[in-house]
Amino acid sequence: MPQLSAEQTRSLESEFPNRDWLERQSPQTILRWSLETYGAGLTMATAFGAEGCALLGMLAQIRDETGLLPDIFNLDTGYQFEETLDLKRRIEDKYGFSIRAIAPDAGINDAESDSRDVFEQPLYQSQPNLCCYFRKVVPLASAVDGFSAWITAIRRDQTPERASAPIVGFDAQFPLVKINPLANWSKAQVWDYIRADKVPFNPLHERGYPSIGCWPCTRAVQNGEDDRAGRWAGSDKRECGIHVDLGGKASVRVG
Repeated sequence: MPQLSAEQTRSLESEFPNRDWLERQSPQTILRWSLETYGAGLTMATAFGAEGCALLGMLAQIRDETGLLPDIFNLDTGYQFEETLDLKRRIEDKYGFSIRAIAPDAGINDAESDSRDVFEQPLYQSQPNLCCYFRKVVPLASAVDGFSAWITAIRRDQTPERASAPIVGFDAQFPLVKINPLANWSKAQVWDYIRADKVPFNPLHERGYPSIGCWPCTRAVQNGEDDRAGRWAGSDKRECGIHVDLGGKASVRVG
C-alpha cells in the first residue's frame, strides 16, 4: 500500500480542527464538518454494528437537511450473518441510499486452498489473521482508493487498541484521513440515539451478540463477559487488522 511522506502527513494534519474543539462536538457536527471539508473525497465503511447504524441514521438526517452524503461501503466477507445482510437491505430501504458491497480479494482462493491442503481446516481456523487480511484489509484498501478520508464507527472504550483513537487523525495504513465521530461516545449513548431515532439495528444484538462480525468467528457472550468476548473466542485476537495494523502477522502465507 502507498505511504505518504512525513511532510505530506504534516500537511494533512494541519487541516484538522483543534483537538479540544473536536472533543466537545457532537457526532453530527463532526460528520457535517467531514462532508463540508472532504466532499466527494469522503467515504464510510460499515459492518452494520450498532455504532455504524447510528452513524448511518445521522448521515441520512444530514443528507435530508443539506443534500450532502458520503460514499458508503460494506466489506462483504462472504461470512456475514444473514441478519446482517437483511439489515443492509432494511437500511437502504429506510434511508434511500445505496451501500457498496466490497468482495474479498482474489488471493483468498489460493489461501483457502492451501489451508485445507496443509491444515485440513478453513482459513478462519488455521490462520484467522490471514483470513481477515484477504476478506477485509486488502478489500478495504481497494474500497478507499481515490478517497481523501474515511469515516469509521469505532469507540475508544471498545478495546485497548482503540483507547487512544482521535476523533480526526491520519491513518498511515491505507493511507488517508480517518474520522471517528463516536470515539468519545459510550455504548449507552449509541443505543439512546438508536432508540430515539428508530434506527434499524441487527436483531442479533437482542440475542446476546453485542459485537457482530463474521459468523464463524462470532458467538454470543455470557453474563459478565466483555462485549467483544464473542469475537475470535478462545484466542488473543481482538482486531481484524483494519483499525490495528497486524503487519507480518496478517501477510504470512500458508505452506
